[in-house]
This record gives sequence, structure tokens and C-alpha cells, in this order.
Amino acid sequence: MQTRYYSLLAAFIAAQMAFTRAGAQTPPVLDAGNVTAVQKTAQQVKITTAHAFAEVTVYSAGTIRVRIDKKPLAPDFSYAVIAKPEAVNTRITEQDKAIVLQTDSLKAVIGKQPFSIAFYTPGGQVINQDETGLNTSWVGDAVTTYKKLQEGERFIGLGEKTGNLDRSGTGYTNWNSDVFGYQVGQDPMYATIPFYIGIHHDKNYGIFFDNTYQSDFNFGASNNRFSSFGARGGEMNYYFIYHRRLADIITAYTALTGRMHLPPMWSLGYQQNRYSYYPGTEVLRIAQTLREKKIPADGITLDIHYMDRYQLFTWDKERFPDPPQLTGALKKMGFRTTVIVDPGIKVEKGAPAFERGLQDSVYIKYPDGQYYTGQVWPGWCHFPDFTAEKGRAWWRKEVKFFADNGVSGIWNDMNEIATWGQKMPDNVLFDYDGIKASHLRAHNVYGLEMVRASYEGAREHNTERPFILTRAGYAGLQRYAAIWTGDNRSEDNHMLLGVRLLNSLGLSGVPFTGMDVGGFTGNPTIALYTRWMQVGAFIPYFRNHTALNTKASEPWAYGEEALEIARNYINLRYQLLPYLYSTFYEATQSGLPVMRSLAIDYTFDPKIYDPQYQQQYLFGPALMVAPFESGKDFGRVYLPAGRWYELYTGAATAGSREQIIPLTIQQLPVYVRESSIIPMQPLVQNTMQQPADTLMLHIYNGTVKNTFVYYEDDGISFNYEKGAFYKRSITFDPVGKVVEFGKAGGSLPSKFKYVKLLLHGFSGQPAWKLNGKAIPIQEEACSFLHGISKFDPEKSAGSVDADKVSTFVIGNEAGEFSIKM
Repeated sequence: MQTRYYSLLAAFIAAQMAFTRAGAQTPPVLDAGNVTAVQKTAQQVKITTAHAFAEVTVYSAGTIRVRIDKKPLAPDFSYAVIAKPEAVNTRITEQDKAIVLQTDSLKAVIGKQPFSIAFYTPGGQVINQDETGLNTSWVGDAVTTYKKLQEGERFIGLGEKTGNLDRSGTGYTNWNSDVFGYQVGQDPMYATIPFYIGIHHDKNYGIFFDNTYQSDFNFGASNNRFSSFGARGGEMNYYFIYHRRLADIITAYTALTGRMHLPPMWSLGYQQNRYSYYPGTEVLRIAQTLREKKIPADGITLDIHYMDRYQLFTWDKERFPDPPQLTGALKKMGFRTTVIVDPGIKVEKGAPAFERGLQDSVYIKYPDGQYYTGQVWPGWCHFPDFTAEKGRAWWRKEVKFFADNGVSGIWNDMNEIATWGQKMPDNVLFDYDGIKASHLRAHNVYGLEMVRASYEGAREHNTERPFILTRAGYAGLQRYAAIWTGDNRSEDNHMLLGVRLLNSLGLSGVPFTGMDVGGFTGNPTIALYTRWMQVGAFIPYFRNHTALNTKASEPWAYGEEALEIARNYINLRYQLLPYLYSTFYEATQSGLPVMRSLAIDYTFDPKIYDPQYQQQYLFGPALMVAPFESGKDFGRVYLPAGRWYELYTGAATAGSREQIIPLTIQQLPVYVRESSIIPMQPLVQNTMQQPADTLMLHIYNGTVKNTFVYYEDDGISFNYEKGAFYKRSITFDPVGKVVEFGKAGGSLPSKFKYVKLLLHGFSGQPAWKLNGKAIPIQEEACSFLHGISKFDPEKSAGSVDADKVSTFVIGNEAGEFSIKM
């Protein structure tokens, strides 16, 4: 290998010397130039050009990696990619003008004069190609690859980005930024996920640009010729992914960058937060009030005022004199405690955490060896270098402080890195795991490596699964943390923006996402708060949060009607926990999100990209949510192809149609996809409470076969990794009108002794048989919400919508069995 490397290097140097002897100066825009040397191995082509080095590697049947740099390629390293190339049947052929790499799924054609790349289906149809004449080039150290804009091409994803679902005609920058009270069109935001999906001519592909410098993406902004992606430094390093189904592109991307671990069940319950709850007696009052008003809840979060003068790894002993006693009392009530952490360690001689950091030499430095100091909440601070193993090891030891105090969740904030002034110098140095890098290269991965250290430390010091939340991150953050969308505003357009942000994060491989329900800055109207709480019940991380000096934002703070509506939807979420937890399990296996843009399943339907419908999304595979502003009396929804059921009434409607619907503040429009299977449980007040022994299994009639993988475990330990779980497939086959229960897998028995089937949309009262024996059928009204009380004497009490369904109860046997009509 060394001989090959030096031969390529010699060819490159010779080309550069020839270029210099010709009297030429480096042009303002430098392209790769013509191919001068080629080396082929089983799944890789190494190429030397007049001005660059390149490697094109088959990573899997549908994924090809491209690396290009002006200098010999550095040893491979990535904070995002954890996968290695798979052994794939690859055919490589070289011709006079091109080199062709082909798998059973994808073909790459590398042009030689000049160097360029185009990707084709096995049948020869263009998926994506470099723009002729532009290809890949450098302006100084900045590198950019230009792709030909295809007719009608759409672009979606790119992580936490504002704007429309379809990003065509726009451009974005990735530079993790602290953007308090951001605008609805703000860019950049807190996190960097340089992965997007292109769609055209019934084809879709993904491109992941793995470069941690500030990066820029252009999807046809200010031009009608190309889309492009590039960075202010480093190499051109991207993965091209092709599959026929968009969902498989997300699965392939997360195969590269990793998938989430199963979260603790309590983190899927309702979380009551504010900036800030203190003293401890106030925290207990909030918890007790939630219980007294029968508002199901599982978490309370403490913001920065729990600390002693905002110093990390401390408690304010006046406000919180006995933290273990407080967290223990909350736990007995069914609440877990999450606390905020920031990376800045206050510079204060004698402060224990500060001194331990000095002793272990973990802080980032200037080139002259002096520690970098920036100002944040505690004052002037040093910052651990999370890109160094010794920095992460130090942090892993420090977070034992939280385990010792009964804390269950760690909320990582200010980790962009944020400092007052927002101008950390470029020349601050980071270890970058031995590679050494300036702030320019390390900035965007700082948050990722912080949550890595938080997760690893919390897991090391706890027997229970930790909950880790972050504001900043980079591609791959889903391996360690959930993410929320930062300091939003209490405005209708921010509520809808939040939906789009979470949908985009889901398209970008991050399933566990949330936003500050109700808005962080400002005070929502009663109607907006109520609508936002309804939407919050259908997002992965359901967190109510508000800022200092704003109105209290607990559900009872907006009046009795708002309280009853909010409680209705929190109740519904808790009843849906078996469905939700099974969907999270799917995310750990396939990378598919919990909150799903309609682009995943209806990729080539132009209506779903219409701005008036782009907020609609699927919550798991079955439920379509249609958010609307709080003040509207009517709204327009789009039902994609297939049959859809209105959740509350069971009314069925054919899809591929738009319709205008009346809106009320008491109900959020939600629809159920045909053939859906939705497991639900009896209501509990927190996830530590055992539900009653009957699982409710809602099955909706339809014309398509559907399988749902039902999953249980204890919801808190790591025993599932050793096989302590309960899993089975449940299939509805409309041809034979049969419901098939697969054999249960795993060593854990189900928590449910019985299964009650509720059949929606089956006309009449059909006869059903289990093992050839008729099952007694009953009809009943199925209601997902409770009626709202009569508060105004001049108005009638809220009516209760219901769906008339056929029901029966069977034993939850572990073996395989079928129920037939």
C-alpha cells in the first residue's frame, strides 16, 4: 500500500511541477482537472488528477462514497460515520473516457476529461450528476461540488432548517449558532446535519456531506443551473445513497451514522418545565398539583437556577438544601428529574470542578498554551475539550454528581459553543482525537461530543437508561441524545415552524425530537397554548417550557377549559404509549422517525409539498396529524392516496383529495390510515404505574395488507439488550379479513393478560372466529376524548364524538394464532 501511495504522490507532484514550469499561477477557481492515474481494487478506485486526489468507494449496494482533496487524502476519520464498507459484488471497468463502478443497485460513471461523477440506475436512468463545466472546485481552501439541477427537482431534509418542506430555490449554512428567539426564516440554527434528499422523475437519492467545517448548501438559490454543497475547509467527502423508497434512504443513512438506543419510557411521558422552578418546595408544589388535577406526567426539569451561582456540578443550598431527598420524593410520586448543564466551567480558584479540570488539563487552549476563556452564565469560563478522549473521560467522571443526587436526565445546553458575543476566535485549538484542529473544524462537532460524553457517563453511573437532551449537534447525534429546537417564540407561526423542524430532523435520521410547547419567549394566547398542547401530544418529546419573566405555563394557568382540553390530549398520549413505544423500537431498528413527513410515504405526490399542507405529518405509521393556527374556524386538509378515518368519529373518506373542515379549539384534526393497527392501554398517571391487564388493539378496515411490530420491555433498564423483551408481529390481511398474531419473541412476558380488539370500519356486525370457534361480538361507542364541561351558562357542554365499533376480548397467548371473519 505504501508503494501505491508514493507512486500516486509522485504523479501528483510531477503534475504540479509541470503546471508551475508552464508559468501558470493558481487560478482563482481551481478544478480537479483531468485524470492522470487510476488504481482499481475490489470496491474502490483511487484516482490522481492534474490538481487533486480522489477515492470512490462502494460502501454498500446502494451507497457510494466520494473523497476529493487538493493534497493526498488524510487517514480516514469521522465523528459521524460508524459503519465500515460492506462486501458487495462490484464490477469496475475502465474505458478511454470513463471509469464505471456498478453494483446490483447503482452505477457510478467517473469522467476522466475532466474528473466528474454521475450516478445512474442499473437501467441507465440519471439519478444525479455533476454539472458539466463546474464539477468539484476550490476557491482558496473552500471546496464545492456542483450538481446539475434536474427538471422539477425537489430537496428535503438537511436537519434543523427553517423554510418550506421543499427547499428548492433556497440556500443554507451549517454553523451551530445560539439563536435566542429566532426568526421563522433564521439560518443557521443550533445543529448541523449535512444530509439531504433529492427527488425528481419518480426517483430519490440522498447525499451526506461529512465535513465539519462551516458548510453551505445551495438548492438552486440565485441560479437555475445547479445545486451545490461545500465547506470552508477540509476535503470533499460525501456519501451518495440511492434506493427506490425514500424510507430506505433514511435507513441507509442511519446505517452509516448510527441509530438511537431505546429511551427510558418515562421520557415519552409529559414533561413539565420552566426557566426556572425553585426552590425545592415549589418543585414539589408543581408535582403535587399535576397529581391533584390528574394530569398524567413523568418529568420535571430544573433550569440553571438549581446551581450555586450557575456553576456546574453544584446545588444552590438555600433553594435546594437536600437534592437527593427532593429527587427521591419526586420519584415516589412518579416523577423523574432532569437538570440542565452547560459546558462552561467557571474560572474560580478553589472551585472543585474548575480545579479538577485544571489538574486533568481538559480545557481548550490558544496556540500559545493559554486557556481560552469565554463569558457565559457563571461569568468567565473555561471549556472542556470534548474532542479529546481525556476531556470526555473527565466529563464522564463529573456527571456521576447527577447520579449521586438522584437525577435521571441531563439536558445539554449552550453547546454550540455559545458565549456572550458569539465570536469564539478561529485560532482556539482542539485535540480532535489526536488529529489537532482549530475552532473552524471543531465547532460543529463540539455539541455532538459533549452529548456523547454525557450519555457514556450517565450510562456508566446508572443502572437505568439515561435521558440525554441536546440543543446542538452534528450528524450521528441520534446515537446519544434527543434534540429540541431551542428558544422559540409563543407565536402561531413558531408552532407550525416547530412541526416542520421536527419533520426535517426526522428526515435526517433523528427520531427523538421536541420543541418548547407553548413557546419559550413571550406569552401565548389561551387558544394558542391549547392548540400547542394538542400538537405536543403527537410529537416525540412532549415538553412544556417557558422563559424567565413570562406567564406561568402549567396546564391550569390558562383556565378550566384549556386545562380540560390539555388533559384530554395528555390522557390520549398516555393511552397511546404501547403504540408510541413500539414506534420508538422501530426507530432503533430502521432509523425511521417517530414524527414522519408525508414525503416519506407519499414522496411523488406534489400536493404534500404545497405550503398549505406541508405541516401535515404521520405520528408513527398510522396517525396523520393536521396542525392549524389557533385562530382559524376552517382549514384545508389534504388526504393522500388510500382511505382515511377521522379519529374521533370514525368517518371514512377516500384519499387523493383536498377538503375544507371546520376547526374548533377543543379538537386537533387527526386521521387514521386504512388498515392501521394501533395498540393502546388503559389510562395511567405516569409510566411507573402498571396499567390494567387488557391491551386495546384498534384495527381499521382497509384494502392494503399491513403489519405492525408490537414491542414491550421494562422501559427502564438495559435488560432488553440481553433478550428481556416481548415482541410480536400483528398483521391485518384484507383479502381474507384475517388478523394474524405472530409468535411472541424475547424472554419477557407481556404486561397484558388480555387483548381487546376494537374493529373500525367493518360494516354490520361480522362474525369472527378464533381457531374455528365463533367469538362473542359486542358493539360499543369508542371515544378517544372526554367531553368538555359546561363553563359558560349560555353555551352547551361539549359533546363527545364516538365511533361505533365491534369488540371482543381474547387471551394474550404467546403462540402464533389467527382471527378470521
